[in-house]
Amino acid sequence: PPRCTALIFRTGKIICTGARTEKDSNLGARKFCRILQKLGYKIKFSDFKIQNIIATVDLRFPIRLENLNQIHGQFSSYEPELFPGLIYRMVKPRMVLLIFVNGKVVFTGAKSQADITECLETIYPILQSFRKN
Repeated sequence: PPRCTALIFRTGKIICTGARTEKDSNLGARKFCRILQKLGYKIKFSDFKIQNIIATVDLRFPIRLENLNQIHGQFSSYEPELFPGLIYRMVKPRMVLLIFVNGKVVFTGAKSQADITECLETIYPILQSFRKN
């Protein structure tokens, strides 16, 4: 069985978090429904949708975050005394990236794996242009 956690609300909504794949997320949510049915609740599984996929990548090169923030200020905020990463708000697809000086990037807010691929293809040449020598 997939390893995931459920938040169950009195409205009947279940949020399933922590699954490693979209398939596991669906399976996990179904299993939580089954558990609730076995406990005597008259419920059915419906309206499953992926709300947020998180992904990480290591670009294996350091990035000049100050310069990136100067040039891309309308999309980014960087306050290293508050948080070590630059927060980059991608418009299309609509996602938030946390970009770290060591070249690690966290993608959040994706609705599909295609969103992450598109986002990486858009941001990669930008990040490469701010590569530290």
